[in-house]
Parts: sequence; structure tokens; C-alpha cells
Amino acid sequence: MSAAFDAADIQGNILRGYRKPRVRYLILEVVDRIAARRWLAASTSGRDDDAPQITTGNWGRTKPDTCFNIGLTYEGLRALGVPNSSLEMFPNEFIEGMNARALKLGDVGPSAPETWPAPFDVPNRIHVIATIYADEVAQLNQIQQRALSDGKAFGLLGALEGCAFPKDVVHFGYRDNIMQPRFAEVHDGQRYEDGQPKAPLGTVLLGHPTNFEGLTWRVPQPEALGHNGTFNAFRVLEQDVVGFEEYLDRAASDLLTRPQIDELLPPGAETKIGKGLSIEGLSRHAALREVVAAHLCGRWRDGTPMALSPDAPDPKVDQANFDYVGDSRCPFGAHIRRCNPRGGQIVQRVANNSRRLVRRGMPYGPLYDPQKPRDPSKPEPERGLLGNFIGASLGAQFEAMSCDWLNLGLQDPRITGSNDPITGANDPGTSWFDLPLKSGTTIRLRGLPRFVRTRGGAYAFLPSIPAIRFLGSLMA
Repeated sequence: MSAAFDAADIQGNILRGYRKPRVRYLILEVVDRIAARRWLAASTSGRDDDAPQITTGNWGRTKPDTCFNIGLTYEGLRALGVPNSSLEMFPNEFIEGMNARALKLGDVGPSAPETWPAPFDVPNRIHVIATIYADEVAQLNQIQQRALSDGKAFGLLGALEGCAFPKDVVHFGYRDNIMQPRFAEVHDGQRYEDGQPKAPLGTVLLGHPTNFEGLTWRVPQPEALGHNGTFNAFRVLEQDVVGFEEYLDRAASDLLTRPQIDELLPPGAETKIGKGLSIEGLSRHAALREVVAAHLCGRWRDGTPMALSPDAPDPKVDQANFDYVGDSRCPFGAHIRRCNPRGGQIVQRVANNSRRLVRRGMPYGPLYDPQKPRDPSKPEPERGLLGNFIGASLGAQFEAMSCDWLNLGLQDPRITGSNDPITGANDPGTSWFDLPLKSGTTIRLRGLPRFVRTRGGAYAFLPSIPAIRFLGSLMA
């Protein structure tokens, strides 16, 4: 481990995942600056009597029963009394905040900030996002009560809660949480090994080398404030699971009328697809639904990458160790390929490994059961993802990925002008997606609706442990 890096100085949810089944986000407003500073100092004091202790990156092999971390918005730093000379050194996108960056993020129409519910309708009042990870709801309640026990430092604007589903399944039915960037300085025995290059610490931590030779991101001063900090794009993403499943139905019915259908799904291949998904008696229409779902994501719903097994799910393949090379039949526009081109050839060649992000997320809302009859007289419960996208540069990583790759397709001329099929800002009148065939031709699907709608979010700075102490010691 580098002498310049000590995991005890880092908040614990940045470089290693806790893998706790429950999470709660507390959206807080600084009410009393002095009390809030005392609270910050207490949260890193090592004493567990005044405030929940911030979980650090050296929590070892045995996870704590509960884990607690914080992020601060620009308005939060200002509310705490950080000097203007320091505030001005933060990147412009962080200063402006997520609402002001809506166009770059695809937050338009039904995702526009003016549609966001409380507390995200008052972004200037969102100062702190405190995150509690635990096994049980009672533990979440206990930590929340302790965090707000003095009643002076913060006002609670809102709380959001997520719960993991069995086998890492998320709302659209895919297996998730398969990959994260690996760092040479960090050992995590539970993480998948894969063929991607290890990311330098500067990918997520300020003050460390990046994969751009000679370039490091600017560290806000003083050093105690900015060094080893990072940025988080916190997103509340509503997912239209019913609409997604209905689109698969429509797409499968459309494909049955296409002359190239036997090239996409040879007669008899239904059994192979059904076996891989542990589904008996899969019909041709049902098999086509799974083929479309796999192409849209770039993975079969069990997590099998299409880059390694394009014709059917295969539980025996390595779900993390693959690339997009040569004639890979993973669609150029598939969600996972657009988010991370790996070593595949793209127009912005230098950007292949520069926009990697640490992703932490948890579903919210009930798991969708396609076998359970829907009651048309009742609205569907809201379902979605509470997502964190962590990196050293919001602009060059999260925003560039969201704009250039997910919603413009600038990395590959074959998808330029299209949006990401799952998370993009699609409109049924203009959207399209190409299914590649073995012959080198494609079948174009049209009419994709918007499946994911932004319901809130904020840009947060995740300070190091010394930075939290620094903030707690401010005197002005």
C-alpha cells in the first residue's frame, strides 16, 4: 500500500462496498452552524456517545453492524462556513449543482428538476446527505435517532430507504453488482477479478495520479479539506418496470414478423435460452423477450455477458472478465457497453478507461412479480434505484458519460444520435436500437419509451476523515 495512502483517512463506502441489505439516506439542512461543526467533530472522535461514527476505509474483514457516511453539497459547505477562497476552488459543476446541469444529464421532460418532489424541489436547502447501511430496519432507526438526537445541528428534510433483493437482482430483472473498478492499493477478497486495468487512485480520490499522464484533478485548499476527497452524483431514479416488460412484449411480437428472425433466434434455440434461465417450456415469443432484454443491457438477465455468450445465458462463464473486440456480438449500443467501453475501439480512444466510476446502488420499492395479476384500478407502486456514482471529476466522468455516451452515442458512429436503451432520455417517436446478427446486418427496433425517470438528486463532496475534522474545527 502506498505510503501516501491510508485507508483510515477515507470514508469507507468509496473504495469498498459494505454489501449490507438495507440503506437509508437522510437529507439534512444545517440549522445551527456551530452545532453542526460540533457534530462533525464528534462523528470522527472515536467516541460513540455524541454522534454516529463515520465508517472509514479500514474496517477490515469484519463489517461493522452498521455503517455511516456523509456527503456535503456546495451549499452545505457554505452553510458550515467554509471560506470563499476554498469554495471557489471546487469544480464549476459541483458549485452549480445537479439541477443546473440538467441538460447534460438528460434530465428533461418528465425528468426535469421542476418535476422533482420534496426535498429535491429546494436544492439550496440540501446541505448534507447522510447514509446509513444496516442489516435491519431497527438498526437504521437507531442510527437515525442518534444522528439527530441533539435537535440543533440539522433539520431533516426527507429520508429515502432502499433494500436489496435476493441474488443481486434489480428492478428490471437483471443481476447487478458484478463489477467495480479495482485499485492496486485496495484489497477486497469479495470483488470479482477481471481483465480491465486496475484504476489509479486518482480515478476517485483527489490528490492522486490519474490515468492521464501528468494530470491530477485540482485539490481544493487547504490540503486538509480537499486531499483524499471525492465527488458523488446521488440520483433517485424511478424505473418503469411494467413499461419495460410491456415493451419486451411488443418488441418480441414485432420480431416474429421480421424475415431475419431465424438468424436472430434459430428454431429450437428457445430451449437453450430457457435452460440457461431455469425456465421450462419457453415459447418462441417468450424467448424473444429475453433476447431483446439481453441485447438492450449487454447481459442476459442472469448476468451472463453477451460478449462471451451471445446466443444464450451461460452460468459457467466469467461474468466480469471480458472485452469488446473484433466482431463481438454485444450490441454497440447496449447499456453496459455504452457505460464502459472497456478496451473496445471507440472514437474517443483516450477515454476508454478515464470515465470509470464507483457505483453504489440499492433498489427502492417492491420487487415486481410478473406472475401476480395487476389491479388496473390501483396505481403501480413506485420502484427505482437509489444510486451513487463516485469519481474524482463530476464533469469528466459522470457528466461526460451521461451526456456523450448514454444520451448522444458519440463514442461510436454506429450509435450516434441514439440514446441508451435502458437509462437514456428516449422518446418513442425518435428512439431506435440495433440488434446485431451473425451475418453482420442488424434489425432495428423503434419506439423505445423512457424507462428511467429522475426523481431527485444532488452533487455531494465526500470529504476525507481529516477533512471532516477540519470542518468540525472551523472557527469563523
